[in-house]
Amino acid sequence: MPLLRHPVPLHRRKAEGASLNIGKKHQGPPRVFPGPPEKKPSEARSSGGILIVAPSWIGDTLMMQPLLMRLKAREPDAAIHVLAPAWSAPLLARMPEVAAVIENPFAHGQFDWAGRKALGKRLASADFHQAYVLPNSWKSALVPFFAKIPKRTGYTGEARYLLLNDRHRLDEAALPRLVDRYAALAGPLDGATPNPRLTSTPEQQRAVRAALGLSVDAAPIVFCPGAEYGPAKRWPARHFAELARKVSRRGTPSTPVWAIGSAKDANIGAEIERLSDGAAQNLCGRTDLEQAIDLIAGARAVVSNDSGLMHVAAALDRPLAAIYGSSSPGYTPPLSPRATIISLGLACSPCFKRECPLGHLNCLNQLQPEHVLAMLDHA
Repeated sequence: MPLLRHPVPLHRRKAEGASLNIGKKHQGPPRVFPGPPEKKPSEARSSGGILIVAPSWIGDTLMMQPLLMRLKAREPDAAIHVLAPAWSAPLLARMPEVAAVIENPFAHGQFDWAGRKALGKRLASADFHQAYVLPNSWKSALVPFFAKIPKRTGYTGEARYLLLNDRHRLDEAALPRLVDRYAALAGPLDGATPNPRLTSTPEQQRAVRAALGLSVDAAPIVFCPGAEYGPAKRWPARHFAELARKVSRRGTPSTPVWAIGSAKDANIGAEIERLSDGAAQNLCGRTDLEQAIDLIAGARAVVSNDSGLMHVAAALDRPLAAIYGSSSPGYTPPLSPRATIISLGLACSPCFKRECPLGHLNCLNQLQPEHVLAMLDHA
């Protein structure tokens, strides 16, 4: 069965799940979303393609990009196709290394042997000469195996001895950061791992502001108050609100505060707007992922919890205050020289829990807005 290709550019596919929330499951042949428009179709067959089985989180997807950079430097004519959830297509479209995105229709944790086998068989005609499987689960390696891709690379993970024929053994002490673990799948690291870099043009930034009725001339402070993992990673709304009031008193009308996030963050954004007496404007739930990228790209500075949008801000090279509570920047730090990690470093943190096991959340409650304001003063 031939692959179903869609000629519609990625930036016009909002209705098909390209939002901050995961899109609906697609029934039928795999959807292949084209990459950046400057890509030439002839690249897809120049030396065979590479299939990347991507992770399921925004931050982890960005941690993947340096691997793609290394692969593209080694095989400049190879087209890199990424098997990923449909919601991640707008993110992957901002990576110049990606030629196309193949929709991964399987929900997180869903096994579906028959579905994975059928998808693999449909991809068998795509002329991939190598696959990189980034998730460590056994089921994640099934599609490249059923596609009969000659070389299937990844960490051994869940005893994937049959499914992968180019297995790497992970030395966690030598590679403590996820970005280095992914990059090392392309071979030994011979220097510093490059940082992820997303693209956003001034035209894209103006377009999203016009669509949302925002000033095209503003240099905003952008708040990212959500964190999908749980409340132990969320700085309190009252602290965001107090910071917004302080920024408003010290700033100018050209320096507004915009809170952005998914629909799940809408209540937090509304609380910040209310507690700040309107000093912060709540845009949570009003933007899709593509629009969030372009709003962040035009920010004077970004204040974010440890979340996917924090990694987006880092990849866009914006001045960034990255707030850490229950988590640690040692594994997935914001990869940018312009990022400042703000953490109290309490004895009880990092605990890596979704909710504070001690019931006080001091790692975030005691982190006062003044800690963050000092960083913004130098942005």
